[in-house]
Amino acid sequence: METGFTRRNCDGIGRRDCLKLGLGALLGSGFVDALRLRSAGDGSSPKKTSCILIWLDGGPSHLETFDPKPDAPAEIRGEFLPIATRIPGVFFSENMTRLAAISDKLTIVRSVRHDQNNHGAGNHYMTTGAPTRIPVSCGAFVSFHPSMGSVVSFERGTRDGLPPYFSIPDMTRSGGPNFLGARHAPFVVNDDPNQDAFTVRDVTIPKDLDDGRTISRRKMRDRLDQFVRFHDRAAGDPVAGADENYQQAVSLMSSTVAQRAFEMHREPGQIRDAYGRSTFGQQALLARRLIEAGVPFVTLNNGGWDHHSNIFPAFRTQGQKLDAVVATLIDDLDQRGILDTTLVIVMGEFGRTPQISTLPGSATPGRDHWSSAISVLVAGCGTPRGQVIGATDRYGYAAVEKIYAPENLVSSIYTKLGISPEKILYTPAGRPTHLVSDSRPIAELM
Repeated sequence: METGFTRRNCDGIGRRDCLKLGLGALLGSGFVDALRLRSAGDGSSPKKTSCILIWLDGGPSHLETFDPKPDAPAEIRGEFLPIATRIPGVFFSENMTRLAAISDKLTIVRSVRHDQNNHGAGNHYMTTGAPTRIPVSCGAFVSFHPSMGSVVSFERGTRDGLPPYFSIPDMTRSGGPNFLGARHAPFVVNDDPNQDAFTVRDVTIPKDLDDGRTISRRKMRDRLDQFVRFHDRAAGDPVAGADENYQQAVSLMSSTVAQRAFEMHREPGQIRDAYGRSTFGQQALLARRLIEAGVPFVTLNNGGWDHHSNIFPAFRTQGQKLDAVVATLIDDLDQRGILDTTLVIVMGEFGRTPQISTLPGSATPGRDHWSSAISVLVAGCGTPRGQVIGATDRYGYAAVEKIYAPENLVSSIYTKLGISPEKILYTPAGRPTHLVSDSRPIAELM
């Protein structure tokens, strides 16, 4: 597949069911190493960076978000008008009013594409950077490779008792750890933070247990476990994996930092109102609180974007809510001074067909799966602001300029999080596996 650098070579699913440059001035180090050295500054440890992945499950339309085609025929351009952004000559769909107004704080990549045109495979490819090697059904949960969140968990570990990887309100189809083991699965928060009585299970010790005795007993068991080395076998041993999950739960329950992160009532009312008193708005606010508490990777799994029908009414409500919540999140992170260390990614498994269609038995038009043209929003963590990378053809059928694959996007994310995309992982059987098969990040994101 052609890329932006020279290169030759439907259904609802419930939860649980860098550009390698040789730089002689850096003694032959690659571009990834150069970035790592730069982030370390004067020799100190690199800044701790985090990521909020807003996953639009089902595949959002690029034409109704960040790549409108106003000059196309009516059966392609759809019902929405283009609106100007703060980037000269760049237009978004009218659904993205708030994001257009802060477009000087973000970047849009319009030219990601791949060849996995169903939900299961497309989800896996975009969230792991690894294409599936065998056919999978459209709605399948696929786990051939660890997800980005699980890799970050593996590399970064826990802090202050907080799990390093959260998924809200459920796990994406390919959001699991695969061979990295159960301890690197996401901590799932499926309680609604928009409820007044919001609490998170497993964060507080049950009232019928004495805190001091429970924790001291657990610590004694931990010391005993060091002799039998259960945790070394966790990835391949379900009993050891369950033991590690229990240990993580106890750490979470005994952490005051963790408990405070979930106390949504501590947020000023005007901040909660700004995010919107909706489940999705408050989930985004919770993600920001978790990042502030030190969690390196949070996924917001936002479903309902598989618009084979009813696409235009849906975008007038669902699309505009997405616009408001994401814009508020980016603005809030920026005002708090943490956008420079927090990466925000908004994407789904693919885009939608430019040609509008109507399913048999449906009275409302929609767009179908289309993996040849995918728009991705990227903000923060040193990403240059106010740019659009790549382009699709005049009707939005395919990426035609600066074409990038999911591997390049995932490599960019890993690099910004201080993880080398060239890393080799090992299965419990000792088999080596590339973290990302093409470790070149998208140069313009750097």
